[in-house]
Formats: sequence, structure tokens, C-alpha cells
Amino acid sequence: MKRLYVIVFLVIAAAAALGLAIAEHSGYVLIAYKSFRFESSLWATLALVAVLWLVFWGIKALVELVTTSSGVVNPWSRRNRSRRVQVAIEHGQMDLAEGRWASAQRHLHRAAEAEQQPLLYYLGAARAANEQGHYQESDNLLERALERQPQAELAIALSHAQLQTDRGDTDGALTTLQAMHDRHPHNVQTLRQLQRLYQQRGDWSSVIRLLPELRKDKVLPPAELAELERRAWEENLSVAAHQEEDGTIGLQALNRAWQQLTSAQRQEPQLVLAYAEQLRQLGAQVEAEEVLRTALKRSYDSHLARLYGLVRGSDPARQLQTAEGWLKDHPTDPSLLLTLGRLCLQNSLWGKARDYLESSLRVQRNPEACAELARLLAQLGDTERSNQLFQEGLVLLDERLLAAPLPVPVQA
Repeated sequence: MKRLYVIVFLVIAAAAALGLAIAEHSGYVLIAYKSFRFESSLWATLALVAVLWLVFWGIKALVELVTTSSGVVNPWSRRNRSRRVQVAIEHGQMDLAEGRWASAQRHLHRAAEAEQQPLLYYLGAARAANEQGHYQESDNLLERALERQPQAELAIALSHAQLQTDRGDTDGALTTLQAMHDRHPHNVQTLRQLQRLYQQRGDWSSVIRLLPELRKDKVLPPAELAELERRAWEENLSVAAHQEEDGTIGLQALNRAWQQLTSAQRQEPQLVLAYAEQLRQLGAQVEAEEVLRTALKRSYDSHLARLYGLVRGSDPARQLQTAEGWLKDHPTDPSLLLTLGRLCLQNSLWGKARDYLESSLRVQRNPEACAELARLLAQLGDTERSNQLFQEGLVLLDERLLAAPLPVPVQA
């Protein structure tokens, strides 16, 4: 209320001051131009200017009101078109995120046709069409995106390759990615998708050829790249071992693949394990024993020690003696104790085999040790203990059996 009183007081004071000024002197204004002549008092002239100003702004406000009203009423006005596009964008993005593919395709296609930068909307619409199995429509939308934004060729091609992969067309995806790799050899996303596609296709030799580029362009973190490299070489050894050459399964191909590794790689326990396992499966037991013995002498590894008990060298007694030499430094390794038990079985040393297998089980309850000891005890006549160990081994092998419901007996 105080503010209102102050405003009223100021208005009355201003009016009084204006009245005093008018009463004191009316002033004089003359405007003459050629035959035009305007004469009036100063205050009348100021009043006329104020009226003209009010009329001007009134006309302007009326025009804006009419224009705005026509924009709201007219469905084809720019305002309504812009609003419809915005609604299509919002609905299309929400539909795409929530998996309503048909609605998402319709809204995003409409938005793409109306926008000046339509790439993201075309890509979204193409994905929605692809999810519905409308592959031709999906490809057409990507072609339309390329027409509208030809500078986005790489982004469109990468999206196309991903959609081809999703629909199971790995050959088409590979063609697309290889073309982009030729044009953009250092693009990180192209290399990443190409690496994933090679893995999906089981083409490990191509993964190996791609590794230098993945490392050079820092496509993957160092730890992930190292793991990928180990897996690629392991899988490549497996593939080589199953190649058939001159009517025989690929021992020569396996050895060639092994020689392709660097000296440092041939000392990695995981790769040695993979190579020795493939040799064992191919029947090259003596070669596998030699590879494992050399690797274990260089650097002991529990996994290699376990596999050493599964291969049969040229001299079983010497093989057992070699393995017992590792026991001094690793007396509590259950894998080594299991291997010693197995080697004793190969040498018909039943008492020592039983002691080693019992020791392995005391350190760690392992299904393999249970099975080996159960088999030995069955031959020695201890049937009850043998059956107990077989049952324990089965439970250890798959503890999910304990949670699986048993079938209800059928009532006669």
C-alpha cells in the first residue's frame, strides 16, 4: 500500500507540475516545408506526438495479433510445421528407446524429411525398420540419409554394417567395413567393428593380421588388447590343428602356426598350454610332453603341471622323476599332486599314486582327483570308498545338480 501511495503522489505531482508549466507559457511550434505549414503550441504538439506514437504501436500490436492467430489456426503455417516436427522427434526418440519400432520409424522418418540435419533421425528410422525385419526399407532410409548428407558417409556405413550384423548378414557387413577401412584406415570405430566381426565369424587369422593396427591406433585398452591377442593366437592354434593336409589332421599346420608366434609369445603359459593341448589331441604325446617339460623348467605354472599328467612321454619313469623334482618347491599345489598321482598310475606304482591323490584332495576337493582315486580304489577292491568318491566328483563337477528338482514318480 505504501508503494501505491507513493506512485499516486508522484503522478499527482507530475500532473501539477505539467499544469503549472502550461499555465506559465504555452510555447510555440512552427513547421514549414514548401507549401506545408504547421503552427501550434508546444504542449499541443507534444500531445499530438504522443497520440501518433500510441496509434503506431496499437497498429503494430494488432498486426502481430492477427499474424499469430493465423499461424495458430493455419495448419500449414511455419509455426505449426515446426511444432509437428518437434513432436515427431520427441515421440520417435521415445518409441525407439522403448522398442515401439513401427511408431519410431514413422515419427523419425517424418522428422528426418523436415530437418536440415537429418542424419540421426534417418539412422534411428533405419534401425527401427531393421528391427521389424524390413531390411529393404532400412537400406533405403540409409541411402536417403547419404543423399541428404553425403559428408556423413562413414557414419552411415558404420551404422549399415551394424544393422547387417544384427540381421545375420555378416558377409555384407564385412564388405561394408572393409570398404570403409580402405577409405579410412585409421578410424577407431571402423577398426573396432571390424575386430568384433572377425571374432564373431571365428576368423582368428584376420584378427591376428588386424592386431598391429589395433595397437597402433590405440583402439583397445592395453589389458584388453593383450587378452585379445592371447585368445586370437590360442584360437588360431586350434583352427590350425583341425586343418587337413595330405589326408592327415594338421600337425604340420599346428607347428607352422606355433612358429609364427614370437619368442616371447612361445613362453607365455597360456599359449604353451593351448599348443600342448592341441598336440595331445592330435596324438603327438611325446612332443607335448617335451614342450610342457621345457616350459615348466623355465617357469612353473599350475595349469601346465596339470596337463603334464595327461600326456605320455617316451619314458614314463623319467617323466615321473621330473615331476617329483618340482614337488620340493610346490608341495601344496593340488594340480601337481594330481599329476604325480596320474604319473604313478602310468608307472603302476599303486601305493604312491594313492598317497599323491589323497594329498591332492586334502589340499583341494577336485572332481578330477576324485575320479582318479575312485578308479584306483575300485581296482584295489575298495568299492565303497570308490563309489563315495565318484558321487563326490559328480557333485563337484556340477553343483547345480543339488538345486535341480528331481522328477516326481508316476503313480501306477
